[in-house]
Amino acid sequence: MDQRPIGVMDSGIGGLSVVRVLRDHLPHEAIVFVGDQGHFPYGLRTQADVCQLALNIGKYLLTHDIKMMIIACNTATAASLPTLQKELPIPVIGVIKPGAEAALAEPHHERVGVIATESTTKAGAYPKTIHELDPNVTVISKAAQPMVAVVQHNEVGTAKAQTVVDQELAIFKEKPVQVLILGCTHFPFLSREITNFLGSNVTLVDPALETVKTAAEMLQTTDSLNNNTTKGTLTLYSTADNAELVQGAEKWLAGDQFTCNHVDIPGD
Repeated sequence: MDQRPIGVMDSGIGGLSVVRVLRDHLPHEAIVFVGDQGHFPYGLRTQADVCQLALNIGKYLLTHDIKMMIIACNTATAASLPTLQKELPIPVIGVIKPGAEAALAEPHHERVGVIATESTTKAGAYPKTIHELDPNVTVISKAAQPMVAVVQHNEVGTAKAQTVVDQELAIFKEKPVQVLILGCTHFPFLSREITNFLGSNVTLVDPALETVKTAAEMLQTTDSLNNNTTKGTLTLYSTADNAELVQGAEKWLAGDQFTCNHVDIPGD
């Protein structure tokens, strides 16, 4: 048994979609989450810049004696996963490969759509990973950067949210897909709006669930699960004003107990 916390990072509050699944599936694990709102959005930054930001956060999380790190951000996963796995003395898990595997596990996956940030889309991370697993799949990628801001500013459920989703996903009316990977951890919070537009026949894949399954299997294999019977603590940190992260946590982790503090983490 290992009672040390799991470290989780994201460019903003979208990573709470991963924290939410962690709390459901591994309730006894303590979690330390860093939302890097001070450097948001990652999707418009260079790969090198994002890699350095993620590495700096990883080093900060090590000061909390974490046993594992989850990069709950597709953009940061694409830019930094190999670097963090090399530089940090703990297991580091990203969200892209688990998301790709989940999409291909669907019964009908001949045509897979991916929505992500500008940076993740330009990096081609999802098409590359999917085609490594199954070269016969058609992948249609669409950068949907404006949808990130909708979630970040807590506008989910508004008429504006639906309008932005309709505009950003219009390509999938022209090029229909069977499965849509929500390739940004902000996007699962817009699932209702996405289904409203695309219809219920399109299966939405949230990489968070598969990522948490991967984490659980790794902890199980190394006998590192926390087997306490009490619920693990949840500690949130923001590199900007705490208010946005607190508001997001109160909405998306309703009823959960947490603390939230500011932390200064350099950008380079």
